Amino acid sequence: MLSRTQYVSIAAFRHQLRRFLSFSEAAANAAGLPAQQHQALLAIAGHPDDAPPTVGLLADQLLIAPHTAAELVTRMAEADLVIKTPLPTDRRRLQLTLTLKAAELLAQLTREHLTELENLRTLLEQVANGAPAKAQLPKLNT
Repeated sequence: MLSRTQYVSIAAFRHQLRRFLSFSEAAANAAGLPAQQHQALLAIAGHPDDAPPTVGLLADQLLIAPHTAAELVTRMAEADLVIKTPLPTDRRRLQLTLTLKAAELLAQLTREHLTELENLRTLLEQVANGAPAKAQLPKLNT
């Protein structure tokens, strides 16, 4: 049987996770990006060293179907956020590169997210130690 404290801890964690995701979506929208495009930019910039950023990798990272990732990449290319280049080893696959515009947007959003993650870390430590998180994450100023 689980204790009430364990349920309270998990509920507090999920609440803070939802707050962070809400913050992230609002920050992306304030920067002029749909949240999914922000996630895609982050996945491209943070791709594993052993694999080039491709539509397939993006689909895996965002947990979306490959055709959905391809449509997302097309919209991002039209918005001057990514450049699609066929891979030299398999010209059917496209390597994705951030444009300067995308890199600047992502850097701005990442700075904001790192600050928010630091706030969240403190709250999650409280939850992990069995204390309900009493502090609130700051509201995004939009």
